Amino acid sequence: MKFDKGLVAGSSTLLVLALLEGGDMYGYQMIEELARRSNDAFQMKEGTLYPILHALEKGKYLTSYQQEAPTGRQRKYYRLTRRGKTLLDEKRAEWAAFHKGVQDVLSGGALSFS
Repeated sequence: MKFDKGLVAGSSTLLVLALLEGGDMYGYQMIEELARRSNDAFQMKEGTLYPILHALEKGKYLTSYQQEAPTGRQRKYYRLTRRGKTLLDEKRAEWAAFHKGVQDVLSGGALSFS
């Protein structure tokens, strides 16, 4: 199923942070892992991923370092910082509240005891 681009754009930062919570990754690895974990529901392109990574790094939510791959090629790995973990927690709470609000609307409304 294809998702509305607005839905994906609104959750991209959360998805990237969640990927890095499990350990350091390089860009292509994140794209592959996101597709794998979502059963190919999310197909993030490099042109979407790298601006997110650069903004998160600029905000000190991520750090990066270069490491040589077995092929001899240099790869840039990204690591979640403590500040990034805090942002991930905030984004998770935001997502949970948003999800609950959508579910309440779809199910006819939240129960009210007035």
